Amino acid sequence: MPEWEAHEAEVPSAVVLLWRQVGYQNRLFTRTPVSAFFTLVFPLIFLVLFGALFDGIDIASGVEVDAAQFYAPGLAVFAAVSATYTNIGIGVAIYRDEGVLKRIRGTPLPRWIYMAGVVGSGVVIAAAGALLMLSVGFLLYGIEMEMANVLPAVTTFVVGVASFSLLGLALAAMAPSGQSAPALANATLLPVAFVSNVFISVRNDPPAWLDLLGDVFPLKAFADAFFAAFDPFEEASAYKPWLLLRMGVWGLAGALVAVRKFRWEPSTGAGRGAGRRGRR
Repeated sequence: MPEWEAHEAEVPSAVVLLWRQVGYQNRLFTRTPVSAFFTLVFPLIFLVLFGALFDGIDIASGVEVDAAQFYAPGLAVFAAVSATYTNIGIGVAIYRDEGVLKRIRGTPLPRWIYMAGVVGSGVVIAAAGALLMLSVGFLLYGIEMEMANVLPAVTTFVVGVASFSLLGLALAAMAPSGQSAPALANATLLPVAFVSNVFISVRNDPPAWLDLLGDVFPLKAFADAFFAAFDPFEEASAYKPWLLLRMGVWGLAGALVAVRKFRWEPSTGAGRGAGRRGRR
């Protein structure tokens, strides 16, 4: 075998490197019980609590569906956003403070492979969290979805997690330190969730200002577009192109912020100690 062919055989392809990086990031996630709990288990606690608090809902004369039909899709979206926006934003910021990103920058590993691995891992974890949530909903709470709506739901989910992964990178780029990243993530996610049909439904004649406020942010677009595949009142197509476009625009904005503001080294005053404190 010629020398150049032997060299090419020894060098992993970009696909292999990306696959390994996604696997590495997934292993890091499973070794952090707190992250796994709040990403996978915490939304399930809401599902159980709401199941105990809310009765079935009449959708027609003599026809009743469990309330989980309305709130389980939103909780699945929340789990997906936690796995992407929150975990990526906080994790990358902490790794920057601890010098991990600086060391990676000095290795032969292409930077885009590392970042794509972080995003790919977030997508995998988001899919696992959503599948866990919906599986419990289907098996224990009787939620239903027509087969014709499976593809629209998957399309919406892919666009949503891709957009929020990019927004997670933007969050990491804008966070002054790993210590401040959790506060920044919670401050920008939790209030928006309450006006975005995630925890509670505000579909029935909400105040105009509340509806408009939710429409500004991509979380409501994600929740509404995903819920359309489960909505027993939905008579039109479950595809919601304008909502997908809104998510895509926010994802593009996140990508632009990440490209322009991303730092591989910690800011002055942020370091390993700050990163470790941010994990607690």
